[in-house]
Amino acid sequence: MLDIIVQVFPYAIAFTIPLLITALGGLFSERSGVVNIGLEGLMVVGFFVGALVTAKLEVFIPGSAVWFGLLAAFIAGALFSLLHAFASINLNANQVISGTAINMIAGALTVYLARNITGSGNIHIIHGMVRRNIPVLDKIPILGKLFFTQTYATTWLVLAILFGSWFILYKTAFGLRLRACGEHPQAADSAGVNVYRIRYLAVMISGAFAGLGGGIILVTYSGEFNGSVAGLGFLALAALIFGQWKPLGILGATFFFGFASTIANVSQVIPTLSRIPGIILKNFPYLVTLIVLVIFSKSSHAPRASGEPYDKGKR
Repeated sequence: MLDIIVQVFPYAIAFTIPLLITALGGLFSERSGVVNIGLEGLMVVGFFVGALVTAKLEVFIPGSAVWFGLLAAFIAGALFSLLHAFASINLNANQVISGTAINMIAGALTVYLARNITGSGNIHIIHGMVRRNIPVLDKIPILGKLFFTQTYATTWLVLAILFGSWFILYKTAFGLRLRACGEHPQAADSAGVNVYRIRYLAVMISGAFAGLGGGIILVTYSGEFNGSVAGLGFLALAALIFGQWKPLGILGATFFFGFASTIANVSQVIPTLSRIPGIILKNFPYLVTLIVLVIFSKSSHAPRASGEPYDKGKR
């Protein structure tokens, strides 16, 4: 059993990381008071732009192309999220409808562009991220094999972003202002905080992280843009709720969903699980998501002003 866990664990981590960074993006947005269900679409945008940039550059710089692709995905997600920010903050549009529109536009636009570029709608990259062992640490009994063997550099990048996000949200003036905008925007405004600016920044951070999540999918386990991230943006939203809008809670929630999804994907090579019908295992992560949301819906405490448009003229 331990051998199976050791074999499966690196894949579970690889699947968890895009979920984690995307859910962190949703955390920034919702903590500022803007619901962003457009995470799925923003991931697709990052997925597409990352694939396009990486495919073009790997001919010239095969070793570094993936990093430029991730940077491009990060920037593209931030820029595309401005559509949601403008609709939600300036126009006071319904944030759920705006996020849904982002999802629809992103999926259709990226597939259309990919078909015009490649003729097939898919963009394939040759050189993805390389798995590496962490010297010395990979020799630690059990933990070394689980955490420090065959890991992607993006895993450590996202974990650094996770703890950096915790520090920013809870230990800096910017984090205090951002959380105030999501709880009591009128009070924050009366204290001199520019609520519109904070919310714009939060939504852009949300888009940048989601775009990076899409790029990470490309360079780790996908290797090809196909127009879909298989609902991971919505799974990230579920992890955000399950994690109670807290960075460390999100870490636990995304790992739970990531491990469940990985078990479903590798079930056919595990004798004990291979006896269970494949359709049940394939739908297992989504069934778990629904059950978790039902169980925790009453005890969830979202930011008080999340989803509510802010009008500076009203008190």
